[in-house]
This record gives sequence, C-alpha cells and structure tokens, in this order.
Amino acid sequence: MRCPGQDMQYWKPGAIFESNCPQCGQPVEFFKDDTARKCGRCGHRFVNPQMDFGCAAYCPYAEQCLGTLPEGLAAQKENLLKDRVAVEMKRYFRNDFKRIGRAGRVARYAERIGKAETGNLAVILAAAYLLDLDEPDAARDILTRLGAREDLVAEVDDIITRHRSLQTGDSVDFRAVHDADALETLEAENKHHPIDAGELAARIESAFLTAAGRQAAREILITSR
Repeated sequence: MRCPGQDMQYWKPGAIFESNCPQCGQPVEFFKDDTARKCGRCGHRFVNPQMDFGCAAYCPYAEQCLGTLPEGLAAQKENLLKDRVAVEMKRYFRNDFKRIGRAGRVARYAERIGKAETGNLAVILAAAYLLDLDEPDAARDILTRLGAREDLVAEVDDIITRHRSLQTGDSVDFRAVHDADALETLEAENKHHPIDAGELAARIESAFLTAAGRQAAREILITSR
C-alpha cells in the first residue's frame, strides 16, 4: 500500500507550488513530495522548502518513499536521529529515572563539548545517550532498528566498547563522550561529598581529554560555586 501522503489522489490545493531559486531567483515548480529540484535557468539543485523530513530520521523505508536524500538533508537526518535515540534510551531504562537523568546529563555535556571540539554530533549524542546500556549489543540493535548508517553505528559501537573496557581513543568524538561522562561522574561525586577546589582543579587537568571538556568542568564545578 502506498503512503497516503505520497499518493496524488489525496493531495489538496497547494500540493504543487513554486519556490524561487536561492541562486538566481528563477521560479521553480515543486510537487510536495519532491525532495529537491534543479533550477532550469542556472542548474542549481535545492531542497524542497516545504517538506518535512522528520520521519526519514527513523523510518526504515525512507529511501523507498523519498528516494535518495539531498546531501544537505543527510546531516539533518542524523541530527533528527538523536531525538529518537533519546526516546529509545528512556524506553530501555523504563522507570529507572536515576539512569535516565544521568544519560540526559551526559548527552547535554557531550553536545556542549562536541560542538566546541567540532565533532560529529550525531555520533557523539548517540553514544552519550546509549553509553550505559546493560547489554553489549543493545546500542547497536537500537541504532540499526532506527535505520542509522552502518558507519555511524560502527563508530558509536566503538566508542561504547572502548568506554566499557577502559580503553582510550584518538577520535574527537570519543574524547567528547569520555569527557562528558567524566564531568557527570565528577559532578555527582562532588555533590555527595564536596571536593576541595584545588583537588577538583587537579583532577580536571589530569582526567579530561579535551580543552572544551576541561573548560566546561571548571565552569560547572569550580566557577559556579
């Protein structure tokens, strides 16, 4: 059965429209299910400005339904994936709100550090949300079910495996997740048993792998006191 949203017999007025080319201003006709169109005047190919690609982040039939996504939307698809991963993490932990809260904090710190270090946020956030799942293959299973690219799944799996085995890693993405986890752990320890500022500073310098991680730790654990 064809998706009703893609079947022209269900379309309403406005399903066929024009949008000006961002390069030359020439009007280009779009059908609402076009992912992109090429300008007839200058040849510039641009994305359908009225199309919502949210479902493509998790639908396993996105390629059949929408075709190959334009290059600019591949990043958007991975960005949307993190929201689905967060939902799956909460579903996995169910009523264990302590673990859900910790995963959320690790992800928040990972996003801050990852942005500053110019890492791949899709990989970083997926790994951060799924870092503490009990089963070794749980993260891979979730990401595969959500339709993530295999290379993204492999990168996340590598980060989590290294984390579990206390190995180190050279990638920016690994270091961002490592520092986010270290920050959340140190923050929780300091909350229950306050640590002297001098000792905190020393531990931050020795335990964190990125400049952004050390900066975030100083601001959250020392400056905010």
